Amino acid sequence: MTNAPKHFLLTVEGGVAVVALNRPERKNPLSFDSYAELRDWFRDLHYNEDIKAVVFASNGGNFSSGGDVHDIIGPLTKMSMKELLRFTRMTGDLVKAIVNCGTPVIAAVDGVCVGAGAIIAMASDLRIATPEAKTAFLFTRVGLAGCDMGACAILPRIIGQGRAAELLYTGRSMTADEGLNWGFYNRLVDADALPMAARDMAERIAAGPNFAHMMTKTMLAQEWSMSIEQAIEAEAQTQAICMQTGDFTRAYDAFVAKEKPVFEGD
Repeated sequence: MTNAPKHFLLTVEGGVAVVALNRPERKNPLSFDSYAELRDWFRDLHYNEDIKAVVFASNGGNFSSGGDVHDIIGPLTKMSMKELLRFTRMTGDLVKAIVNCGTPVIAAVDGVCVGAGAIIAMASDLRIATPEAKTAFLFTRVGLAGCDMGACAILPRIIGQGRAAELLYTGRSMTADEGLNWGFYNRLVDADALPMAARDMAERIAAGPNFAHMMTKTMLAQEWSMSIEQAIEAEAQTQAICMQTGDFTRAYDAFVAKEKPVFEGD
C-alpha cells in the first residue's frame, strides 16, 4: 500500500484516499493493467487501518468510459474461452474487492460514467454526481449481456428491478436527475463543488467509528443472501462485538460529559 500505483492516481490525506483513473484525454478508460491494479489495491485496503474512507473521483470532467475499445475490446475478440473467462473473473474480482474492502467508498461522478465505469460507481457505497453525469451500462451495445460484473444482482437492489432491466436491456444513459430520483445518486452538486462535496462526506465518515463502519459495510453485503431471521441474529452479534470497542465507551463518556465524541477506530 506504500508504493504509488502505476495505472491510476492516488492521494491519501487525513485518512481519506482519493482514487482516480488517469487518462482524461480519452475519458478515463480502464485497461487490463488498471483493472488488475485497482483490484489488488482494494483487496489490500482491507488490511490498511490508516485509510478510513475512499473517494473514487472523476478526472478532467469525466468519471470513466469503461473498458478501452482498443486496449481491451479489440484483444478480447481474439482470445480463447479460457483467456476470456480469466478476464471476466478479474473484472468481477474488482467489484468483489470494492464490496469487501471494509472501507466506505464514495463515487464522485461527473460526465461520462459508462460500462465498467458505471459498475464501479454501482459497487461504491455512496454516489454523488453532477447534473452533467451520464451513466450507462453499455454492455448490450457491444453485443454482450447486461449481466456484467454483478450488475443484475446489485443494480436492481439500488434502483429497482424494472428500472434496472430497462437500463441493462437498452444500454441507454440514465440522466443525473433520473439517478437522483431513482436512488442511484445520493445527491447532485455542481461540477466545481463535486470534489469538496465528496471529500466532506468522506471526512465525515472517516471521523466516525471506523471499526463499526467496517461492520456496517460487511453486513450490507452479507445480508443480501440472508433470511430476516439470519440477518437479525447476525446484527445482534455485530452489535455485541461493537459494544466491546473503545469507541462505544468514548461515545457514552462524551454523552455524559455533554461533549462531542472523538472516535479512534478501536
